Amino acid sequence: MSATRVGVVGLGTMGAPMAGHVLAAGYPLHVTARRPEATTGLVAAGATAHATARALAAHSDVVLSVLPDLPELVDVLEGPDGLLAGVTGPLVLVVCSTSAPAGVRALATTLDARTDGRVRVVDAPVSGGQEGAAAGTLAVMVGGTDDDVARVLPVVGATGTAVHLGPLGSGQVAKACNQVVVAATVTALAEAAVVAERSGLDVGRMLDLLGGGYAASRLLEVKKHRFVAHDHSPSGPARYMVKDLRAALEEARATGTATVLTDVLLEVFTDVTAAGLGDLDTSVVQDWLAARTPRG
Repeated sequence: MSATRVGVVGLGTMGAPMAGHVLAAGYPLHVTARRPEATTGLVAAGATAHATARALAAHSDVVLSVLPDLPELVDVLEGPDGLLAGVTGPLVLVVCSTSAPAGVRALATTLDARTDGRVRVVDAPVSGGQEGAAAGTLAVMVGGTDDDVARVLPVVGATGTAVHLGPLGSGQVAKACNQVVVAATVTALAEAAVVAERSGLDVGRMLDLLGGGYAASRLLEVKKHRFVAHDHSPSGPARYMVKDLRAALEEARATGTATVLTDVLLEVFTDVTAAGLGDLDTSVVQDWLAARTPRG
């Protein structure tokens, strides 16, 4: 049993299975949630549930935040029952959300000053979706100092393949790049599926064939059934792409990089969200495209 005590906040579709893999790897696991029922399965497996983030912090050496973004994390940090109120010794806060690199760096500077260096920050956004979280095969993109990352790399490594990419914020830069590729791929697949279906092709057979050529991708493999059945039930909400692509554009501008594709992708997912489809899976671009261009 590892001596490193791990806390997890954010037990949603990603956080709960990630926490389960950390627990299965032998780490003493501490969890908290606004909905106590979200902790039931983990507690049954051996985790300890706490009523507040403050109590969780008091029993943790490393805390994984698997919340949507930094504003939600700040809500958990602040207040008399917040995480910061429970910090008594050195603690590494691991930001697993997809957030702007500058925002993560600013948070780290603030927490360092407020806690006299007791709270350190590592960014470790993940890719692989709900399927990867459940299987423990996530790609974990890690940024931070060598010492801080050394403390958390085995922990996040329990959820998949974790790689230290550079100083704080590097993980978020990598995730921004990842999201550009994901948004482009899912949009291309959606558009291809609409064209094929309207042309009378069997979409499933076509996508099976494409999977054996240069168009093959993990996204095609995982989401193929969604395009065939028009199943866009909630998984990775399409609306999250708006903030992710904005972060990618921010980093591109900071590095003086032209964005011939990302601007268009941001427009697509902004419109998808404005159409009321933002809570559905990103594959819902298929139905959005079809509605924009009625057949015939």
